[in-house]
Order: sequence, then structure tokens, then C-alpha cells
Amino acid sequence: MSISVSAEHSPPAAATTDQVSERLRKRASRHMKERFIEFLLFGAALVSVFTTAAIVYILVKESWIFFEHVPLADFLFDTQWTPLFDDAHFGIMVLLSGTITSSAVALAVAIPLGTIIAIYLSEFAPFKVREIAKPFLELLGGVPTIIYGYFALVFLTPLLQKIYPDLPGFNLLSAGLVMGIMIIPYVASLSEDAMRAVPMSLREGSYAMGATRLQTAIKVVMPAAFSGIASAYILGISRAVGETMILAVSAGMQPNLTFNPAEPGATITSFIVQVALGDLPHGSIGYQTIFAAGLSLMLMTLVFNLLGYWLRKKYREVY
Repeated sequence: MSISVSAEHSPPAAATTDQVSERLRKRASRHMKERFIEFLLFGAALVSVFTTAAIVYILVKESWIFFEHVPLADFLFDTQWTPLFDDAHFGIMVLLSGTITSSAVALAVAIPLGTIIAIYLSEFAPFKVREIAKPFLELLGGVPTIIYGYFALVFLTPLLQKIYPDLPGFNLLSAGLVMGIMIIPYVASLSEDAMRAVPMSLREGSYAMGATRLQTAIKVVMPAAFSGIASAYILGISRAVGETMILAVSAGMQPNLTFNPAEPGATITSFIVQVALGDLPHGSIGYQTIFAAGLSLMLMTLVFNLLGYWLRKKYREVY
């Protein structure tokens, strides 16, 4: 009796085994597809890491050749930058002064105006105004920088010369002002996004306590969104430090150790453009200066990015 029962139940058992095996095969196929997609995504992410590592390797390798001929102390503390002359000097401080001065002028324009625009779009502007104004604001970021450079040279510099007649035709002031206008979309757009992400309950609590919209925006929304606003500021600083064509066209590209924006000057990026387009032979000390200057610029940008990362981490923990 027991044998017949097992015989009666044996076919369903075999069918069940076949059904489970089919399901397992589908799972194995699905697992292989997911592993393949994961591999593709990992490869795409690895491209950025490999590119960054390759850039660092090239800069360090070529800069090492430069520093074999030029002492590091002369590079850091010499007050002249004449690598293309017979009496060559390699004081990077000359280019750093132009970079810092032009960036300071640009940030003095971009950070206040960008923050004010972000506060208005986030807290005060009607929906229709915001939907129209923000695309036009971001359109400024898509204008080629060479156009900004000629705008500074042809329009803004003559306008400033009417106010300040002694202003030379090439100067860091007009270049910095136009560069600040170019950076406004980066600061305003990212800051507005960060402020819009603040929960409405914080605003409603502030209104319930009797605060005005301006007080709520400045004392509640901005502190809560400070990590995102700080990121916008750091991006603006990095964008100003790395700008090339505006300064190459309107600042004069004259190495001059000065922190006066009313004088012409050269920046790290404009010097790299000047040498890269020149007739210097590849491998000469004059040509190797662009790698040492590029390494200095990359270290500056790295410091600002680390500062931005620290600010984001700190204020995300607080708020």
C-alpha cells in the first residue's frame, strides 16, 4: 500500500523539481544581467578616477623635471616671473597675485548678487516669475567666456575709464567684474536649490513666532541650507580661479606682482595659454613652466574643494 502511494505521488514530485529548476535558471540569467550592468556602471565611474589620476601623474612628472633645474624656494618666493627672457626668473607669486586679485573682484560681485538673487527666487518670487527668471539666469552660464572677455575689453573698460581716467586699457578690474557676472548663475542657482530644499515646516514655525519673510529667509532658511550655499560659493571660487579666456583677452597677460585691480596683470591660466600657443620647444625649461603653474593651480583648487567638503560635513551634522 505504501509503495503504490509513493508511485502515485512520484510524477508531481518530478514536475515540481523541473519547475524549480526553470525558476532557478531565470534567476541565474537575471543575476548575470545585473552583474553585467554593474560592471558597466563601475567602468563608467572608473573613467573619472583614471582621468584624474592621469592628470595628476602628468603634472607631477613634468613638474619634477622643472624643479630639477629651478629650486623650489625660487619658485615660491621670487618676485619676478620672466621664464621667456634670457635672465629667467620663476616666481609663481607674480601669477598668484593676478589670480587672487581677479578672483577677489569676481567673488565680490558674484557672492552678494548671487545670494540676493537666490533669496528672492526661493522666498519672494511668484511661481511664474521664478519659472521665467531662472532659465534666463542659467543662460548666462552658457555664454562662451571669450564673449565675456571681449565684452570686458570693448564695453566695460571704456565705461570704467570715464569714471577713472587713469585706468589702463588692460586691467584686472574689468576682467574681474565681468567674471563675477559670469559666475552669478552658478552661485544663484545652486544656492536657490539648497534653500528650496529646506522643509516648509521650518518656515511655518518661524512665521508662527511672528518673524517676517525676510527674517525667516536670513535667520532660518539660510542657516539650514548653509551646506548647499557653501558648496555654491566654493564652486564659484573654483570657477573664478580656473577662468582663462576673460583674463587672457582683457587683463593684459603682463606678469606684474600687484594686488591692485586697476593695473594689468597675468594669471596662471592666462600664462598657460600664452606659452601653449607660443614657439617654445617642447621639453625646454620655459615650456615646463606651464606644468609647474598647472600643478600650483590644481593644488589651489584642491584646497578649496577640501574646504567645501569640510563645510558641508560640518553644517550637515549641525542642521
